Amino acid sequence: MKPKIFFIYTSFIILFLASCHESPTYSNTMLGNFDALTDIIDSRYCFFNDKDIDWDEVVLKYRNQITSETSTEELFLICSSLLDELKDGHVNLSSKFSTSYYRNWWSDYPQDFNLRTLEQYYLDFDWYTTSGIMYKQLHDEVAYMYYPSFSNVISENSLDYIFALMANSRGLIIDVRNNGGGLLTNINTLIGRFIEEPITGGYILHKTGPGHNDFSEPYPITYEPSPKGRVKWRGEIVVLTNRSCFSAANNFVSVMKGLPNVKIVGAKTGGGGGMPFTSELPNGWSVRFSACPILNNNYEVIEDGIEPSPDCEIHAWEDELAQGYDAILEYAIDMLKKNPLPFPPGEPGDEEQNN
Repeated sequence: MKPKIFFIYTSFIILFLASCHESPTYSNTMLGNFDALTDIIDSRYCFFNDKDIDWDEVVLKYRNQITSETSTEELFLICSSLLDELKDGHVNLSSKFSTSYYRNWWSDYPQDFNLRTLEQYYLDFDWYTTSGIMYKQLHDEVAYMYYPSFSNVISENSLDYIFALMANSRGLIIDVRNNGGGLLTNINTLIGRFIEEPITGGYILHKTGPGHNDFSEPYPITYEPSPKGRVKWRGEIVVLTNRSCFSAANNFVSVMKGLPNVKIVGAKTGGGGGMPFTSELPNGWSVRFSACPILNNNYEVIEDGIEPSPDCEIHAWEDELAQGYDAILEYAIDMLKKNPLPFPPGEPGDEEQNN
């Protein structure tokens, strides 16, 4: 992780822990565990006001469902339904027998992607792979990368191979559809290949107290250019998105949308614009939730997702995908194939491109 980024995120963990008010002691009973859960969320969750949630009303609704006959499994289901009211894919309750997860953030929307269609009809079952990235130059000399998870650590050498191999292309497509997130450090590694100077890609806030509005001032999140000597990409870029872009993938799309030579094509991302934090209940169950909001470079909360660029909302319908046609990818190819090649095929390239 870059030193500045590491300092920012480490500072927020320290400040977050320091700002938490002293927690009361809860009994290891059905109501004690329920109350512990609701109070933890009440004092530390960060999107109550953005989502217009009346937490007291929600708590009362589910607390009334707990009786002297409630079993451990039933309590888990009640608490899971309570957390679903937050409509947040970063919120999970984990026990020894199950983990809750809010799926409606993506399941209520078109998928807009089919991996088999991509592999068969666009990559012809023949592609390169490094650092978990599938890449190939498509027809019309358009460079293509599919990055399925930010959990796959990207090495600087891998990006050198990718961009050197596809340097003579009309433009670059970065496909992050179905990318559920992962490591934020990978965002910095990628962004560094597309910028020449440090940029502020967004802002982060931390909780300073138990109130729903108790937040610090926004702290800038800075992205640095990749080290000298690494292969840069200076041409046009199209980022492909669907509703299943979440967490780190959502943050990546937000930063990329702020760059001048980038278009976002596809569907609105799924969101997940908060830094998650984990706490524990008296019975040992752990709860994970969004604790620190992240904003874009216009100070807008990105929790609800990133819209495509103007006139670039496209959907890839299931029946078309089944027939081998990906409308989102085709739209991106059409955008870029009109661009001139950076140098004529067979002639030496501009040495500056690779410095």
